[in-house]
Amino acid sequence: MAILHGGQLSRVAQQYQIPEKEWLDLSTGIAPFSYPVAHIPLKIWQNLPTVSTSLMAAAQHYYQALHCWPLAGSQQLIEKLPQLWNAQNKGITASTKHVYLPKVGYKEHQQAWQQAGYQLHFYQKVLPTDIEHLSVVVVINPNNPLTDTFSIDALKILQQQCRYQQALLIIDEAFADIFPPEFSFVTQLKDDSEDVIVLRSFGKFFGLAGLRIGFVCSSKKWCELIQESNGPWSVNSVALYIAEQALNDKCWQQTQITRLQKQSIKQEQLLQQYFSMQRIESNALFITIFLTDASALYKKLCLHAVYVRLSDENDALRFGLCDELQLITLAKVLAKA
Repeated sequence: MAILHGGQLSRVAQQYQIPEKEWLDLSTGIAPFSYPVAHIPLKIWQNLPTVSTSLMAAAQHYYQALHCWPLAGSQQLIEKLPQLWNAQNKGITASTKHVYLPKVGYKEHQQAWQQAGYQLHFYQKVLPTDIEHLSVVVVINPNNPLTDTFSIDALKILQQQCRYQQALLIIDEAFADIFPPEFSFVTQLKDDSEDVIVLRSFGKFFGLAGLRIGFVCSSKKWCELIQESNGPWSVNSVALYIAEQALNDKCWQQTQITRLQKQSIKQEQLLQQYFSMQRIESNALFITIFLTDASALYKKLCLHAVYVRLSDENDALRFGLCDELQLITLAKVLAKA
């Protein structure tokens, strides 16, 4: 069954009979400020995609990774990981398939392992401490949509447990770019870290989700296996070219972090005016408000052409960040709704 995500403006606009151009779309956690795409040489369009050594050097430096590899977005690997893990562990049987997942989080992880026949075990704010042999543990850090995080020390303890149980630790760091580099578990990976796979998004922080590119950081063995499974041209030439420019642009990255932080503070202050009695969690890419009547408010906002993300549990609304003009529009709508 397909999972409903944010970013489906056409469907929502049709449902509420309001032209797409009139909507304020805050349904994703994609930055409202995009990396400026310069002129793309014609040869980039003409040639088959090539993962250059210069791109890999840029990615390894940006992510502080010993080994990494580009993907057509993290989603590409999320769907393949059960098959890859099973192929590496012939001792796995139907009765020994176990996966540990956050109860609230990006649901594509759950769907991939569930479809592969894994028994689902859920946790939330406390990492699992008792895991099965040859199992899989998925951590979303920071969590989407809850924004909560896990420390490096806590993750290192979990890694030790996974190593003891010959289990796999998957850390989804789709929103980690807004944190200092030392926040990422990639900094802890070594040549023998074959029990950890870290997923890094590109499009969210750089505001270019349409490029469909991300990176996996892991051991050399895992990166080679993933490269082989994806084939030679899984990421298009334009995405590879733009990603290299953006990953090397330290000045723009710092500017982006600063303005995202400023906009997040402004937007949270606005939301506090209308939801001061509610629990609000935020980071520099999205803000989540927990409400008993989240579904009703979602519909109200849609009637005013504001599209936010209603949580899978129907108990929260996630607001993507506004730019300055969008924030004015949101303020006007909240005053009416």
